[in-house]
Amino acid sequence: RRASGCTDAKIMLSVARRARCGVPAARCMSSLVKAAKDKELAKPLTIDFRPMEGWELDYYGTAPTLPTSATTSAGELLEYYETMYTMRRMEIATDVLYKGKFVAGFCHLYDGQEGVGMGLEAAATMTDSIVTSYRDHCYQYTRGSTVAEVLGELLGKYIGPAKGKGGSMHMYKADNNFYGGNGIVGAQTSLGAGLAFAHKYAEDGGVAFALYGDGAANQGQLFEAANIAALLKLPVIFVCENNQYAMGTSLARGSACTDYYTRGQYMPGIKVDGMDVLAVREAVKVAKELAKEGPVMMEMDTYRYHGHSMSDPGITYRNRDEVSQVRAARDPVDRAKRYCIDTELVTEAEIKEIDKEVKAEVAAAVEAAKAAPPPEQSELWTDVHVGQSKDFFMRGPDISTSSGVYGTNR
Repeated sequence: RRASGCTDAKIMLSVARRARCGVPAARCMSSLVKAAKDKELAKPLTIDFRPMEGWELDYYGTAPTLPTSATTSAGELLEYYETMYTMRRMEIATDVLYKGKFVAGFCHLYDGQEGVGMGLEAAATMTDSIVTSYRDHCYQYTRGSTVAEVLGELLGKYIGPAKGKGGSMHMYKADNNFYGGNGIVGAQTSLGAGLAFAHKYAEDGGVAFALYGDGAANQGQLFEAANIAALLKLPVIFVCENNQYAMGTSLARGSACTDYYTRGQYMPGIKVDGMDVLAVREAVKVAKELAKEGPVMMEMDTYRYHGHSMSDPGITYRNRDEVSQVRAARDPVDRAKRYCIDTELVTEAEIKEIDKEVKAEVAAAVEAAKAAPPPEQSELWTDVHVGQSKDFFMRGPDISTSSGVYGTNR
C-alpha cells in the first residue's frame, strides 16, 4: 500500500529526475517507497476500547471525561508491539535461565502484564518517577537498560544495573527516575509518596507512579502513604496491578473490597483494562492531569501467566484452562499485534520479521549476560553508604577481612 496520492507514476517520475542528477535508480526507488510507507504509517487513526470505570472523578473539581477511544498511528502501534514483544521474550528467556540454574534467589516474571508497563510508559515521561514491586524486569528495560543488562543483573554479572549485587528484585536506574524493584510487599508505596514530594518540592512537573499488586493493596503502609499524599496534595498515582491472585490467594478470598480503584477514599480513582495498551495509555493521561491537584488511585485489570514467582507452578490455585482462556481472549501482546494488522498498513510478514529480530536480540543478550564477568570481590564494600570514601571502615566477618581504615567513618 502507498500513501494517498503517491502513485507508481509519481514515484517513477521522481526516480527519473534524481537519476539525471547521478543518484542510482535502485536507491531512489528504495528511499521513495520507504518515504511513502513511513508517511502511511504516520497517518492518525482512531481505535475504540472497553470503557473505563471512575470513582470520585470530581473530587478536585470538574470531573474529566473518561475516553473510550485512542488516536494513534500504525507506526506507533508497531513501536508498542515491538517493545511488548521484547518484554515477553526477555521474560521467557529469564524463565529458561532460572530453570537452567543460572539465576539464583527469588524471581517474579511479568509476562501477561506487558500492556500495563507499555501503556504507562507511553503516557509518562522520563521526568516522571516509577517505583514498583519485585516484578520489575520490564520497567528496567523501558526505563533505558538493555536486555543484556537486565539479564546480567539476574545472573549476578557486573554489567547489571546494580552491578550484579541486587538480582531480580532490585533493579534500579535513578538517572531515568526508576527507583526499583522492592522486595518488601507494599513498601514501594511509601517511597512513591516520597518521590512525589520531591517532584512537588522541585516544581519539575513530574508525577510519581507507585505500582503494587492486589495482595499489597491490603498493606497498611499503602493507606498511610495515601493519607499523607492527600494531606500534602502530592502528585502521586498509586497503581494497583490487579493480576487476580495475591500469591495463591484469589481476590474474593483476600479482599473485602475488590474495587481497588475506590480504596483511595479521599482521591479520584480509575479502573482500566490492563490488557489493552491503548486503554492504559489514555487512562494514565487522565490520571496525570488529575495528579496535578493531588493523588490518584488506579486499578489495572490484568493477569499473570506464570506463578507468583518461579517457585510457584501457578496451577494449584487455578487450572491450566483458565490461563489458556485468558491468553486466547485477552493477551496484551497479541492485541497490540491485531491492532497493527487491522490498520491494513502492516502485514503478517512484517510482524514476523519483527518477531525474528527480537528473538535474535534476546538470544544474543542471553549469551552476552552469560559471558559477562561477575563483580570483583572488592565490590562487596561499595554502594553501602552514601558518599562513602575508599577509607570508610566496614568490619568483615573478622577484623582481618575488614575494609577501609579503622576509625574512618565518612
